[in-house]
Amino acid sequence: MTEILSLDAVEVHAEGEPGRILTSAAHLVRGDTMAERLQYCREHLDGLRRLVLQEPRGYPAMCAVILLPPVNPGSDFGIVVLEQGGFTPMSGSNTICAVTAAIETGIIDRPGPEVLVAVDTAVGTVHATARVQGGKVLDVTVANVPAFVVDLEVPLEVPELGTVPVDVVFGGQFFAQARVADLGLELDPAHGKDLARAGALIKLAATEQIDVVHPDNPGIRGVNLVMLHSGDPVRGAASRNTVVLTNGPVLPDMPQSWTGVLDRSPCGTGTSARMAALHARGLLGLHEPFHHRSIIGTEFVGELVGTATAGDRTAVLPTITGRGWVTGHSRWVLDDSDPFQAGYSVGDIWAPAAPASYPVRTEAKD
Repeated sequence: MTEILSLDAVEVHAEGEPGRILTSAAHLVRGDTMAERLQYCREHLDGLRRLVLQEPRGYPAMCAVILLPPVNPGSDFGIVVLEQGGFTPMSGSNTICAVTAAIETGIIDRPGPEVLVAVDTAVGTVHATARVQGGKVLDVTVANVPAFVVDLEVPLEVPELGTVPVDVVFGGQFFAQARVADLGLELDPAHGKDLARAGALIKLAATEQIDVVHPDNPGIRGVNLVMLHSGDPVRGAASRNTVVLTNGPVLPDMPQSWTGVLDRSPCGTGTSARMAALHARGLLGLHEPFHHRSIIGTEFVGELVGTATAGDRTAVLPTITGRGWVTGHSRWVLDDSDPFQAGYSVGDIWAPAAPASYPVRTEAKD
């Protein structure tokens, strides 16, 4: 066997959402800014993304992070997030995974019961505070980038579902957020396939009908994720949601592509966006805890700690607190004779996708 690629990883999950933290892949990425690095990954490293996330090394709910050297003074590291739908600029659960991995493996070695970590992302530097006891990370609070509402109650014409009102909100990624009751569904794991199908159809409609661009970073555009939620908060009860992540192109003339997977965590960027929408409606104040539960019952606690601007839009400053657990340490290798050098997917559990048998790029080009 001749290895043409070897990747070290720390396996972590944040409130149920798996994050594979790649600690030895930074040499594959080029760019002086995080935005340039994200764009480089999108243009040159999709084979690597598929290799890491698809079979035989991954599965439909797998996410990953490339740990990178920082680009800003005072930052500890940078991250680019790998999801089934592509490379993304920011993820709350994956940031929790990355911070947990960096502290528990000694990549960040600072004493004290609270460790402050600065993480460079394509949407800005994110600051996290980890509570640590005996070398174990108890939880991580992520101070996310400004979140803002683009529009509320947008009437989206969705195939099979009719007119669905959605909130279009940025929380690190652009979301379309809909009340699950408007779809005639319930937030029950037993209804996972129906929820995933509904989310994929909403994403299909949002892609066709909503054109949205981040005012400060034009490279971030389009609705990437769909959140189905429990509606207005009820005092004394946690709000609930599931975020649908498509794992292939959602095509209007291919019903078998109307599928995806459900985020196992409450979703950090989604929680940020949800709080921004609630604040815009006058249903969530500053410094008011927001308990947000996932499809499997795990919880992030969010809080809006201030206001800001994004371009000419009014924004809020969200924090998300959640727990991460290291589940293992791995070294993933690629044999030069492997016929699946960018992994593969099969339509029994994956959305239909183009074959991915092209070689992985193992050297970054200047």
